[in-house]
Amino acid sequence: MNALSKYLLEEASAIAAAAAKLNGEEVDKALSLLNNCSLNNSKLIISGVGKSGIVARKIAATFSSVGLTSIYLNPLDALHGDIGIVNKGDVCLLLSNSGETSELLEIIQHLKTRKTSCIAITGAKNSSLAKQCEVFINAQVDKEICPLNLAPTTSTTVTMAIGDAFASAWMDINNVSSEQFAFNHPAGSLGRKLTITVKDVMIPKNKLKPLHPKSTFGEIVYQITADGIGCCWIQELNTNSSLIGLITDGDLRRSLKDSDSKTWNRLKAENLMTKNPISIYPEAMAIDALKLMEENEKKPISILPVISKDNEFLGFIRLHDLIQKGL
Repeated sequence: MNALSKYLLEEASAIAAAAAKLNGEEVDKALSLLNNCSLNNSKLIISGVGKSGIVARKIAATFSSVGLTSIYLNPLDALHGDIGIVNKGDVCLLLSNSGETSELLEIIQHLKTRKTSCIAITGAKNSSLAKQCEVFINAQVDKEICPLNLAPTTSTTVTMAIGDAFASAWMDINNVSSEQFAFNHPAGSLGRKLTITVKDVMIPKNKLKPLHPKSTFGEIVYQITADGIGCCWIQELNTNSSLIGLITDGDLRRSLKDSDSKTWNRLKAENLMTKNPISIYPEAMAIDALKLMEENEKKPISILPVISKDNEFLGFIRLHDLIQKGL
């Protein structure tokens, strides 16, 4: 076994041992406090010093990303004004391997004065921090994987794992959906897939002047190249009827390939258009439009017309624009 695998397995073993040591009653109390925090629109305040402070920042970021408002509070800054962020009903999660971190012990009474509930995640059951908090979560480790048994390694890994487990359990309790998760990750791949609709990406129909079935070959070529949109839409002459056909630059190329060049000038829109093209609603997710284009077996689709539930033509959505959105 290589050295890296050895240390990874030691940390994994420490996490498993920590899971076995957890007191179910204390865990339930902590989850109840976290759930009440979200029900009451309160915040989760997470604090620690040194490496525990770094872990606290990560846990706070995780909770915020899944929907429970959470912030990291530096205990030293808290004593110099930042404690003003703490309000009645907030829940405080305090991290300290020894349970004797002086900065945390100094702020805990000020937190309680503000009518908050405190949860200690510490490796020392009989520590001052554990005794002063309403809930004690045991994060004890037998030793650090550091060869000197000095650098915070195993202890911080176990604490972070416990924080991740609490966030995951909170998601279970609150039935957090992928759509809710995506709402907090709008720039991520999942966020784009679950929040961007066809309406957000489509080109409105007023960007292009409609043609009619008898429109000439020259009018078609002009319209397809106008504004670089690459298509034109057909409606009945002298009416405001809905879309009856669509011509893309691909349709145009295929028609020219299949026609004698001597007859090109006699081609009309009705000869080139795709009648009753596949369409999509504006409320549909953009990722579904992309799948519809990619999975069509008859011919490649680069442009979809957007149709309302009342069959009104609204605009186009292009493969190019969907790819640019990173879908």
